[in-house]
Amino acid sequence: MTLKTSKKNTFINIFLFLTFIAFALLQLNDPDPIIWFSIYLTISLICLLVNFIHISNKIIIAYIIILILYAGAHFSYLIDWLHTSQKDEIFGKMVYEKPYLEGSREFIGLAMGIAGLIFTMSTNKK
Repeated sequence: MTLKTSKKNTFINIFLFLTFIAFALLQLNDPDPIIWFSIYLTISLICLLVNFIHISNKIIIAYIIILILYAGAHFSYLIDWLHTSQKDEIFGKMVYEKPYLEGSREFIGLAMGIAGLIFTMSTNKK
C-alpha cells in the first residue's frame, strides 16, 4: 500500500493516531465511555487512514463541526475553571462538587481532537 502523505506527515499522523487511540482506551473507565470512546476512536482512525486512502475533506469538516458544537457545550466549564484559584485541580481526581473540572478536561480533549483533525485534513491528498 502506498502512502498518500509525506513521510513527515505520515509520522505526525501516526503519532496523532496513537495519541487518540490511547485517549479512547482511557475513556473505557469513564462514567460515559461510549460517547468519548467513539469520539476519540473516530479521530484516531481518521488520522491513520488519511495516510493510505483519501477521505473527503467534507467528511472531516463535518466531524470537526460536530466536535466544535460539542466543545461549545463544555466551554462554560472551562471559563469556570479559569476563574478558580487552584488551577492544578484539573490534574487531580474528579470531584462531583466541581463539575467544571470534568467539563474543562472534556473541552480540552475536544480542542486537541479538533486541532489534530485540522492538521490531518491539511495532509489529506487525493
